[in-house]
Amino acid sequence: MAGTGHGPHGPLTGVRVVELAGIGPAPFAAMLLADLGADVVRVDRPGGPGLGVEPRYDITNRNKRSVLVDLKTEAGREAVLQLAARADVFVEGYRPGVAERLGVGPEDALARNPRLVYGRMTGWGQDGPLAATAGHDIGYIAVTGALGLTGPPDGPPYAPANLLGDYAGGSLYLVVGVLAALHHARAAGTGQVVDAAIVDGTAHLTAMLHAMTAAGGWQDRRGANLLDGGAPFYGTYETADGEYMAVGALETRFHAEFARLLGIEDVEGVADARSDTARWGELRAAIAARFRQRTRAEWTEVFAGTDACVAPVLSLREAPRHPHLAARGTFAAPGGITQPAPAPRFSATPGTLRRPPAQPGADAAEVARDWGLPGLRQLQKGPHDEA
Repeated sequence: MAGTGHGPHGPLTGVRVVELAGIGPAPFAAMLLADLGADVVRVDRPGGPGLGVEPRYDITNRNKRSVLVDLKTEAGREAVLQLAARADVFVEGYRPGVAERLGVGPEDALARNPRLVYGRMTGWGQDGPLAATAGHDIGYIAVTGALGLTGPPDGPPYAPANLLGDYAGGSLYLVVGVLAALHHARAAGTGQVVDAAIVDGTAHLTAMLHAMTAAGGWQDRRGANLLDGGAPFYGTYETADGEYMAVGALETRFHAEFARLLGIEDVEGVADARSDTARWGELRAAIAARFRQRTRAEWTEVFAGTDACVAPVLSLREAPRHPHLAARGTFAAPGGITQPAPAPRFSATPGTLRRPPAQPGADAAEVARDWGLPGLRQLQKGPHDEA
């Protein structure tokens, strides 16, 4: 892996994090902390959680170390609390009340370490009528109004994978909260609980749209606005080979460049149609007809290096080969596994890919030594544990 040498590995070097193994947004948040240099110890349990992803491919566990602990035993509970006593941050993604029943909730952990930042990641939050119920990304973004923004005006909303809820509204808000609370803990000497709910974070993401709605600049329906596919100069168009191009020519000067390169600037009425919403359908038809005349590769070449704000719609496998992303090193392939590189970037303390995905229980000896917990080594029952 890159960056395996000694010394700082990011701006969070020296920060210790305990992560109780789970799935979804909490592991991703802990991965982000680890990418930024934190020493993240993932507490896996026998049998483990998961979605059927083989551990060596589970990128969300990169840059972490793993210990295997059965939290349903007194020895396991004590081991986790001892880790918490030595940590700066604690992350769990259980339903409300589960950590408390296991004896590793905020009250127990903060009793051992009053400076601890205890991060809790859930869909519905720690309280409210739905707090104890199950859920997934699509339901969380549905009730916040975010899902209703997607899809065509005459069709159903579509699920944007689990990026909008789990990761944008969930993981990233947990990380922001944890880092803010960590700053407070270091300044004031006291820790606290961070309640990161996907519904709260996703709702927060819609702030600008609520402002535009209040100002009369956004209609509360799909496909009728500048940024939701309503505008013909902000959307996707099929090409001759069945692929797609993305158009974001919002500003007048960018739209002029777009129309010129697309070859519609001389089409009668096109210039006027841009500012006349009643004629957006006419403009969309003209744009679509032109895009269907060439392949995605051909249109990519036409718009390359221009200010027309047009880009090819790439698949996950195609994205790492995009010239700009390749030049920046946006993706990496340590161990032959293609994955996004750490982000954002820092001029003095860059994040690194220093460890492959943690294998359950494989790092007990290291963690026991580095965190001063010799008893931790005896609890391991994992297949990677040496005799």
